Amino acid sequence: MKKYIYLFLSVVFIFGIESCSVGKYKTTPEKKSFSKVEIETLIKNDDLNVRALELLDTIGITYLTSKGELGVYFKENLGLPKHMTEAFPIAIKHDTITPNFRALAITKKNAFGISIGAPALLFKLDVDAYKTNVVYQENHIKAFYDSMEFWNENEGIAIGDPTEDCMSVIITRDGGDTWNKLSCDVLPKAKEGEAAFAASDTNIAIIGDKTWVATGGKSSRILFSPDKGLTWQVYDTPIIQGLETTGMYSVDFYDEKNGFAIGGDYTKPDANLANKIRTADGGKTWHVVSDGVGPGYRSCVQYVPNSNAQQLVAIGFKGIDYSNDAGNTWTHLSDEGFYTLRFVNDSTAYAAGNRRISKLSFK
Repeated sequence: MKKYIYLFLSVVFIFGIESCSVGKYKTTPEKKSFSKVEIETLIKNDDLNVRALELLDTIGITYLTSKGELGVYFKENLGLPKHMTEAFPIAIKHDTITPNFRALAITKKNAFGISIGAPALLFKLDVDAYKTNVVYQENHIKAFYDSMEFWNENEGIAIGDPTEDCMSVIITRDGGDTWNKLSCDVLPKAKEGEAAFAASDTNIAIIGDKTWVATGGKSSRILFSPDKGLTWQVYDTPIIQGLETTGMYSVDFYDEKNGFAIGGDYTKPDANLANKIRTADGGKTWHVVSDGVGPGYRSCVQYVPNSNAQQLVAIGFKGIDYSNDAGNTWTHLSDEGFYTLRFVNDSTAYAAGNRRISKLSFK
């Protein structure tokens, strides 16, 4: 197993990984709208359940599963040895614990995954050490981490449900070797029933040094840090909330001003009242859009790259939807269900969910 992990990380190191956090989108002339999506299944397995998915630049994609597996899908034109491409997925364990992964983050040299539930285990796949290490462990009975991202090669953040009277926020400043949990003294106080959802690993949006965290549940708000987690503010949102299953499930920012969040209530997936919200002032104020029309509950929303903050794709187990006017109106492109997606360019994305990972080509 160690040999295969080393091979994987060596390939990652050699080819490099594109960061999706800094300079995420460019402003270019608006591209043509989509009218359909073609879905190519890349991996299919009845035991597969994936909510943590990231791009590996020119290599392909990497993912973590709910059964503690690390997987990689290599692009066919890489010319890698067959034994290497067939080495995955790799089972990851800590003592007797099989981690249920819902979050994955990538830097140019390392991959990080954090498990849900107690104990919370944050794993680092280290090129230098040639092995998987647990670099952070939290044994609190309420520990439950939902999402993770990096600002740069050295600084990263993971967020989780409250264990005290604030959201759980852990931060690294040394490339992921050590992680420290922020005190509730520096974070906004959580409201009763406020938590987050480990549905698609898209609760955190980062543009430069700015960070937005979407909470959900009985209260669904935006936690905002302008300085990579040193200071925090909190903004209310008009998204549906009040129950443990309601609120924002996903947030994305096109630039420092334009952001979009989606969610709803996964127990009522067709309900589409107040489940889509938009901001144009960096998250300070939000407005409901497409109220009562368009998609109901969706677990992930992403801006289409190079679309001037106008084009969005939302996915969930009820299908794929597309907007070309900043979320005001939507077109239902497919009933095929997924949990999460990441765009490669302005017409291609990878999506993962229950039993499969697919390539989406938007036309």
